[in-house]
Amino acid sequence: MITLKSRDEIEQIRLSGQLAADTLDFAAKHLLPGVTTGRLNQLIHTFICDHGAVPATLGYRGYPASSCISINEVVVHGIPGSRVVAEGDLVKIDVTTILNGFYGDTARTFCVGEVSPRARQLAEATEKSMYLAIAEVRSGARLGDIGAAIQGHVEPQGFSVVRDFVGHGVGLEFHEEPSVPHYGRRGTGLRLKSGMVFTIEPMINEGVFNVRILKDKWTAVTTDGKLSAQFEHTVAVTPEGCEILTLSGGEEK
Repeated sequence: MITLKSRDEIEQIRLSGQLAADTLDFAAKHLLPGVTTGRLNQLIHTFICDHGAVPATLGYRGYPASSCISINEVVVHGIPGSRVVAEGDLVKIDVTTILNGFYGDTARTFCVGEVSPRARQLAEATEKSMYLAIAEVRSGARLGDIGAAIQGHVEPQGFSVVRDFVGHGVGLEFHEEPSVPHYGRRGTGLRLKSGMVFTIEPMINEGVFNVRILKDKWTAVTTDGKLSAQFEHTVAVTPEGCEILTLSGGEEK
């Protein structure tokens, strides 16, 4: 069942979402060649807790860390540890905060130093596809419009849209209805209503869209070993259209 959020609830989600975005800004300053993903996770954990919030991933269904850090061929849910960040890596950092009981969920792909032209194209295409999808969000639109916008931007560039993971409702719980596929046909799917809050988080692969899960039961990697990128915002459907709830303090709405 989809829970429509009140204006006050949306404001509380926005405050949590802004903290999540500020956390990514903070993490980016420490994302340098030679740092381990485990060290980044420690810094992220401390930053979130120092701001009066809780990292939602820590302990969620047994997940052992306060963030997901996924490098290169790792699509999503990379567990921080001993892996060392290197020049030329594509690093995805995904954080979810719980602030005053409300969840904010966001992710970005960072280019570490000089990356290959194709890697940069992949990252830029993924981010652009997310914003094109967000531009489709308004009361009366359909979920299929979101996926169609993403596919229509990345597939002509030779990239593919991951099917195994989708966006989701968020706010009072980590994962709520509806599920938000990043592929689809215009004019199909659930009709959007004011008060819905959900993530749009396309995972776009350089090669095929297929993924496999490693033995840790979390880490998802591309089956062909090629690169993957991801960007994520939490958005609210409003009477005026759409609001992004995971902008950092320095970003424009």
